[in-house]
Amino acid sequence: MNHQKADLYLEILHSIDFQKIKDHPNILIAAAFWDAERYGAACTAYKFMRSVDDLIDNYKAEHNSIGKTEQAGFETCVRDWLERIKNREDQTPEEDMLTATWKKFLMPDWPVESFARSMIYDIHHNGFPTFKDFLEYAEGACVAPAGIFVHLCGLREENGHYLPPVFDVRRAARPCAVFSYLVHIIRDFQKDRLNHLNYFPARLLEKYNLSADILDDMAHGGPVAPGFRSLVRFYMDQADKYREETRDMIREISPLLDERYRLSLSIIFDLYQMVYNRIDPENGIFTTEALNPTADQVRSRVLMTVESFDYNPMKTKGSAFLK
Repeated sequence: MNHQKADLYLEILHSIDFQKIKDHPNILIAAAFWDAERYGAACTAYKFMRSVDDLIDNYKAEHNSIGKTEQAGFETCVRDWLERIKNREDQTPEEDMLTATWKKFLMPDWPVESFARSMIYDIHHNGFPTFKDFLEYAEGACVAPAGIFVHLCGLREENGHYLPPVFDVRRAARPCAVFSYLVHIIRDFQKDRLNHLNYFPARLLEKYNLSADILDDMAHGGPVAPGFRSLVRFYMDQADKYREETRDMIREISPLLDERYRLSLSIIFDLYQMVYNRIDPENGIFTTEALNPTADQVRSRVLMTVESFDYNPMKTKGSAFLK
């Protein structure tokens, strides 16, 4: 371990107030190890995407469903938001910051386009017919924000200007994004269910004999249904496939990234692996308290990642992620 470099990252770690972090935004924990300018860009992008998502989710939590009139209004808001970003227009100081970020950091349009499609789906639906439909939704709900993270990781600097990544960002972001989202859904099952949010496909619920009443009873503290354990086992099997793909992806693109950005990928992956390891389909419980690590546990995991970080990645040949 390079002690001089490690001291820098340990200093950053000690500057993070983990007690004040809400809902465990792992993206921003990992991005805290970037230079200040790129970290600010991540915060700006995350804040605006989070605000759109929360607008819809909070309405569902309060009203159970969205009426036709409200659906039209929400969809118009999302489409207007998308067009202003794509056209690099701004109407408020906050939007000025957002469009300036998109311009300066060469942000591609595909993340906000995918994100908007998933938010519009959310407005008109509460759940998915099949797991395939869920994965299509995930392209906007998780691959899009992860794509912004990986894009910012992969930017190159030359003569005071940014140059785009030299690898396919969307393909590189997908495995870790889907892995983390599958883990996130199990972790937040209780909270989401109490807020009238459902991320389990209807066909899987039918396959495992899980009704809305059974899920609601579990969310309110009832016993874990055998079928739910089978459902969680399915999600964990899927998550494990994406977890292995994530390991391969990190090995592929690490030689193409500067050190602190490689470290941030390891941090975000390790934080979701920590939650993955807490999920026990056979004997576990699925409450928010049981599955969410404490602030001290999150801090300890980040410290472990920093201390075990490999500062000399092997060079890659013929990366599948290169454009």
